[in-house]
Amino acid sequence: MRLFEKIRKWFGNQEHLFYLFLVVLTVPNVALCFTEPMSWMAKVCNVLLPFSVYYVVMSRVRNCGWGFWMLFPVVFLGAFQLVLLYLFGRSIIAVDMFLNLVTTNSSEAFELLDNLVPALVFVTVLYVPALVFATFSIAYKRRLGVKFVHAARRRAWIALAVGVCSLLAAYGGDRRYELKADLYPANVCYNIYLAFQRTACTRNYPLTSAGFTYRAESSRQADGKEVYVMVIGETSRACNWSLYGYPRQTTPGLSRCEGLVAFPYVLSESNTTHKSVPMLLSPVSAGDYDSLYYRKSIVTAFKEAGFHTAFFSNQRYNHSFIDFFGMEADVCRFIKEESPVSGGNPSDAELLKLVADVLKDGNEKQFIVLHLYGSHFNYRERYPLGQAVYLPDTPADAEAKYKNSLVNAYDNTIWFTDRFLSELAGMLKMHGGDAAMLYTSDHGEDIFDDGRLLFLHASPVPSYYQIHVPFLVWLSEDYRRNHPAIWQAVQDNRLKNVSSSASFFHTMLGVGGIGTPYRNDSLSVAGNLFRERRRVYLNDHNEARTLDDVGMQEEDFEMLQRHGIGCWP
Repeated sequence: MRLFEKIRKWFGNQEHLFYLFLVVLTVPNVALCFTEPMSWMAKVCNVLLPFSVYYVVMSRVRNCGWGFWMLFPVVFLGAFQLVLLYLFGRSIIAVDMFLNLVTTNSSEAFELLDNLVPALVFVTVLYVPALVFATFSIAYKRRLGVKFVHAARRRAWIALAVGVCSLLAAYGGDRRYELKADLYPANVCYNIYLAFQRTACTRNYPLTSAGFTYRAESSRQADGKEVYVMVIGETSRACNWSLYGYPRQTTPGLSRCEGLVAFPYVLSESNTTHKSVPMLLSPVSAGDYDSLYYRKSIVTAFKEAGFHTAFFSNQRYNHSFIDFFGMEADVCRFIKEESPVSGGNPSDAELLKLVADVLKDGNEKQFIVLHLYGSHFNYRERYPLGQAVYLPDTPADAEAKYKNSLVNAYDNTIWFTDRFLSELAGMLKMHGGDAAMLYTSDHGEDIFDDGRLLFLHASPVPSYYQIHVPFLVWLSEDYRRNHPAIWQAVQDNRLKNVSSSASFFHTMLGVGGIGTPYRNDSLSVAGNLFRERRRVYLNDHNEARTLDDVGMQEEDFEMLQRHGIGCWP
């Protein structure tokens, strides 16, 4: 009882709470000093300057509870930041993380939520009691002594002056240092501004792109039968495909598929779906990403060239460019939206039925885009219960101790994707005429692969596993016979370094014989003009940066080298 009484008195002391609140507010700043690659002066500034600002704010009121609640936005961001550090191990809350909040559907979010319990418990223990103490302080109208407040204000202003000096020293010691990028929470606030700006631009996309035209024409005979299919996978990394040397036989169907060429040295320029997929479906890449607000997708290019178009997705609407691109098609279906069960997970195989229906319509010129759910976590739910090849595939919780079952489940998703693509190629072959299928994935995935214990994708700093993706070109026998130069070019370019984000769109135009001023044959692996380019990645501020400038670590470059992938072709 005496101990309880001492604790109660300690927390009832307003001066104690004043400093407790300051410590709680500064926890994320201290944590970032251990996770971020900053100079020692930048680390000092990252703690001292925000601490002094909180100090000044808290000292302006006699009731420290009011001061703490005034800083509630900082508390909210701090909780978000600490959960992010638990999930990815490093980096501040990126613009893309805020955009993911509005572009990720609720079912995906709940699949992940259970696996964040330790982080959620920690931030609850850290912040909720402090908010409760602050509320009691307000409710009981407790006040700090006048003498204490005056002294605190003097110390706060002194601390602020020292903090500003540390900021100047950080600028002087590192020419790349930027307040909006390196000082928490100023950098997060700047990212929030960018997220609102991009959301507004996306909402205005129907207006800003309304007058766009590809001025596209087909170079093929008007009476020839043609069907072209672009397949975009989800979260599929190349290193788990046996086509690329993975020891498990995860792609048995495609390995026997005649007319298939697999490109082994392909990287995505983004590890987020809402950025990667629009780049795959448009002439935009990392170097000119913001021009996307004024462009339409490849669907419109084929439509202008006289093709009937279809867009079939096994995802939900997510308020991104993907929705707008899909609606450009003559036929658009997002089958998850049609699921009778809320949060249901239709199989990707359902998309094959839609393809079969379209082919039965007998359109001479047909273009189809398929967006799979592929290998998105929770892996165990991406393939039928009775079709697991690698066991055990449970438990599937996002913990390093379950890595073996997670990898088994993930490999089962690759096996199921292989079956999907093999059946699709078979359908196109049976349909006859010139037929082609292109496949790549939006990005890859971390599955506790090394000592960093990284998991999932969309981390602010990408890893090798998140950007090395499969890239396939399949051409029917009729197509290979009718267009031998394209077939030869595809084979000749197979071992070259390719960016899926830059080449997928232009390769499909080349394969489909679509002429447009927006087609760049130096980016198409279906032509002899293809040229390798320096690897770049689309960073959080929509800037194209080289891989050594986005924060990738030594482990990632070792894996790139091991797989023969060039970064500076």
